[in-house]
Amino acid sequence: MLQQEIRVRFAPSPTGPFHIGGARSALFNWLLAKKFNGKFIMRIEDTDLERSTKESEEGIKEALHWLGITWDEGTDVGGPYGPYRQTERLDTYDTYTKQLLENGQAYYCYCSEEEIEAERQAQLDKGENPHYGGRCRHLTEEEKAGFVKRGVKPTVRFHVKENQQIMFKDMVRDTVSFDSNGVGDFVIVKSDGVPVYNYAVVVDDALMKITHVIRGEEHLSNTPRQVVLYEALGFVPPVFGHISLILGTDRTKMSKRHGATAVDSYRKLGYLPEAIVNFLALLGWSPGGEKEFFSIEELIQEFSMERVAKNPAVFDVDKLNYISAQYIKKADPELITELAMPHLKEAGYIGDGITGEKKQWLVEVVTLLQEYISYAAEIVNHIDIFFNDNVEFENDEAIQVLKDADVPAVMESFREKLTALEVVDAPNVKALLKSITKELKLGGKKVFMPLRVALTGKMHGPDLDKVVALLGRERIINRLTTTLTKI
Repeated sequence: MLQQEIRVRFAPSPTGPFHIGGARSALFNWLLAKKFNGKFIMRIEDTDLERSTKESEEGIKEALHWLGITWDEGTDVGGPYGPYRQTERLDTYDTYTKQLLENGQAYYCYCSEEEIEAERQAQLDKGENPHYGGRCRHLTEEEKAGFVKRGVKPTVRFHVKENQQIMFKDMVRDTVSFDSNGVGDFVIVKSDGVPVYNYAVVVDDALMKITHVIRGEEHLSNTPRQVVLYEALGFVPPVFGHISLILGTDRTKMSKRHGATAVDSYRKLGYLPEAIVNFLALLGWSPGGEKEFFSIEELIQEFSMERVAKNPAVFDVDKLNYISAQYIKKADPELITELAMPHLKEAGYIGDGITGEKKQWLVEVVTLLQEYISYAAEIVNHIDIFFNDNVEFENDEAIQVLKDADVPAVMESFREKLTALEVVDAPNVKALLKSITKELKLGGKKVFMPLRVALTGKMHGPDLDKVVALLGRERIINRLTTTLTKI
């Protein structure tokens, strides 16, 4: 790898939300380039004219930037081998198409879609792999002229030699071989003059001097077509590496039933990009040890294609949340607060324009709750105790806690001491609670548990002294009075 400059590319088709699988492919390419001080190229494959959108393209770029993946060459940064958008390279493809036609390595095909489908169905009925039989390869000049006269717009097909083994080395799968008879002559230019993916990608990768192509396993069946095109055009193929599929925990292809599939969904939920990158890196790549948490710098240093597995990677949301929770705990509370605010607004806990003391109070609340969440949106499941003074008991067990014989004395002592407390902050409240245990000669659980239930309705949660300090004297005493009235 070190004998030449590593040049890799990520070439998404901007036809919809940016899939988590695409992000993993981009990450693996980027890590390889960074490890060997190579170049990472961002190319836009927008020849699907009907489905490609500028909005999707920008969404992909924003998601990559959010993940910390930057590029050395691309549509927005330029470079020596541009343009980097396929629809701006049509003249280039046309030049090579003419070369293939003149050399007899490609030909015009006038078959209709109905004829192609009928041939395909007949082959399937016979138990054969469907492929084009090469009917138009043998047309006479007179027959071609007849199609032209009738205004039939042809496609251009590449002529695949029969009875050949198409072989290539794969960084993940070692030597891979395909029978050329199962490939058949395939379309390289559609009837509207726009090249298909398998053709355009070969020309682009060759002219942009791409040395290594890391992509998903679903592209493996495309590779024999690309290999024969490299050979026909006189180009040296890059080194391929086909990484495993991403499956759900039920071992089926990942879909929305397994969780969000778009990168932007995780950004909006308030996951940290470092956590997503860490998780994606472990989808199909093994660091070779027990370590689970990696900084970007560590990933660059440790990454190697030799440790990328052939077996499918499982997208386990629980594992993602476990990893994410560790990053959330260590994050700046102000950052987590900013990420949580849209969700708190949607849930009705806060309004627009929260600033000053209210904002600082919210940051302190978030600081207290960070250890309980895996991503910012989850905070709405834990924050109600700070906004809702109408305490609701979580279960019958919680209600039973308040029926203990010592509860009235605990409550009265707490009320008196809190009322007399000069400054209601966490250290003072902590000392206050300890004094109650001593005076009433009760274990900590006999004091802390009923107070927690009375003030929050829950048997477990953040440190009680900090909860009391954040809620303040007036709200705490009001809650205590209301709860005691209920029971």
